[in-house]
Amino acid sequence: MDKNTFIYLNQEIVEKVDAKMPPEEELQDLAEFFKVFGDATRLKILYVLLCSEMCVYDIANLLGMSQSAISHQLRVLKQMDLVKNRREGKAVLYSLADDHIVTILSQGLDHIEE
Repeated sequence: MDKNTFIYLNQEIVEKVDAKMPPEEELQDLAEFFKVFGDATRLKILYVLLCSEMCVYDIANLLGMSQSAISHQLRVLKQMDLVKNRREGKAVLYSLADDHIVTILSQGLDHIEE
């Protein structure tokens, strides 16, 4: 190290920040949560559901994909609690799980459009 290099440790700040850090397990869960948003197909599905509740058939038709591909992605989204479903007769309708998802999508789009 160069004799002019100065290393400074502010123990008070380090301890304050360390106390606010979420546990490792929560950070791992958060990383998995954000990975779900790393797939363009899943984002398309989320944006479709942002506009309207829909069944697998309608989502597949709208996105030009197979129903099995859409079902697979919906399963992933449901496992991460990003979408929910309900039965209406024989149809299963999907929608966003809650307003947090709307906020995440809206803020993400706002950020990249800046």
